[in-house]
Amino acid sequence: MSTWPCDEINFVWKHGNLDLDHDEIPAERAGRTAGYLQEQFAARARKDSSDVVVEKTCATSLRVPFVANALLDAKFIFIRRDGTDATASTMKRWNAEFDLRYTLKKVRYVPPTDFPIHLRDFVSKRIRQRTSGDARSTDNDLKVSTWWGPRPRDFRELQRDHPLEELAFIQWQRCVEQTADALAELSSDRVLEVRYEDYVSDPAVGTRRCLEFMGIAERLERTEVGQVMTSSVGKGRAQLGPEAVSRLEALGGSTLSRFGYA
Repeated sequence: MSTWPCDEINFVWKHGNLDLDHDEIPAERAGRTAGYLQEQFAARARKDSSDVVVEKTCATSLRVPFVANALLDAKFIFIRRDGTDATASTMKRWNAEFDLRYTLKKVRYVPPTDFPIHLRDFVSKRIRQRTSGDARSTDNDLKVSTWWGPRPRDFRELQRDHPLEELAFIQWQRCVEQTADALAELSSDRVLEVRYEDYVSDPAVGTRRCLEFMGIAERLERTEVGQVMTSSVGKGRAQLGPEAVSRLEALGGSTLSRFGYA
């Protein structure tokens, strides 16, 4: 089992679809890049001599039907987390300090023909963050000048109408809602749902479930779970405070209830 040596490969997923400024790639577009995507996964497997390749780009949650059509043998593990905890975590990442080492790991997987476009967008983003004062800021009421993470198709309108705290929560809401709805349309043998809080409370059991789902349960003893901790559970609610949590619950209480967090 292997994966790419960076936390996500959205550059790869977006290849052939850069005319879309969001991450909700329609399922009917799968045909145009299916061969390319299949070869990227096959190349990763060959490089690592692996029979299972894991990929964890967050924005995939907004395009499950596209991925399911492009990779017909793909299985999906849906890890969901309390939206308030996710909100606090996301806010820390939104305008984080530039990390050259992290960036270079991801740049290695930019398709060469797409590089000029991504470079332009990257430079433009860093300039806007610095000139607007967004860099390193996590103020709850900040109206951000740029976007971080999965982009819903209406992200520009959301950015205009909501402060950072609400944006981070709505982003979580869109991701889990769209993922759950799309996965419900797939055959049950392609889908495993994992509650983050349950996983960290007993990572050995949670990991076994995942490995059994992938058909490699015998590898559990070679899987490291000792560093998994529960310290982040409930941390977001404490950081945001009761007033902010109440506002977020009013904004998306139906989603919190749907997934058992209200």
